[in-house]
Amino acid sequence: MSPALALHDAAVRRGPATVLDGVSLEARPGEIVGVVGANGSGKTTLLRAALGLVRLSAGRAELAGRDVRALSEPDRARLAGYLPQDRHVGWNMTAARVASLGAFHARPAEARARAEAALGRVGLGRLADRGVLEMSGGERARVLLARLLVTQAPLLVADEPIAGLDPDAQLLALDLLREEAAGGAAVVLTLHDLALAARYCDRLAVLADGRLIAEGAPAAALTPQVLAQAFALDGHLAFTPDGTILAARRKRPGDGSSA
Repeated sequence: MSPALALHDAAVRRGPATVLDGVSLEARPGEIVGVVGANGSGKTTLLRAALGLVRLSAGRAELAGRDVRALSEPDRARLAGYLPQDRHVGWNMTAARVASLGAFHARPAEARARAEAALGRVGLGRLADRGVLEMSGGERARVLLARLLVTQAPLLVADEPIAGLDPDAQLLALDLLREEAAGGAAVVLTLHDLALAARYCDRLAVLADGRLIAEGAPAAALTPQVLAQAFALDGHLAFTPDGTILAARRKRPGDGSSA
């Protein structure tokens, strides 16, 4: 079976700057792949390039084994659902209407039913008919997460899906994406919280300056050396029965390199 998403030596350049530099990565059904790195490391560009939203300067991006450049927009939308980092909603549509947009190919009654079910899953079932511009930022973020779930696509791509959410809503969002993976979807997401990334993701891809510097199970990907190189942190991950803890401090000038 082909990976749901695959990048092969992908590069993206903007003028003289290389934003993504020879990155290869796969995501298969049933797993969550987390993409982590410091601000400006290329995380969002990687997701957008994989979906054909950013033109590659070199390499290839595939969805379900098909070159993304050869896919029509409807075909891409059937193969992949996308939650962008930008949570802007321009019109005061109801939560149910916004969520139903994820089922663009379904009949209106089915789209509405799927939207109501997804809003229930994100804890907003009672607000289905409220305008999204009348909601808090966190509630709007959950409506957009519901829209992603409504797609029922075999690949779900989420750029910072827990940004702007309260701690309990962050865990709910990640639990829901874990449920989608358990149901057979491939999930690719970016996160800034390394402890949550290690707790919820099957594999992590670590970017630094547009390059993939580590990839594998969380314990293997987030070594002290990688934490130092990618995040300028002096620390390590600790796996406890109650969860994952990142024990770290900022590296100070004059600290010895742990690489």
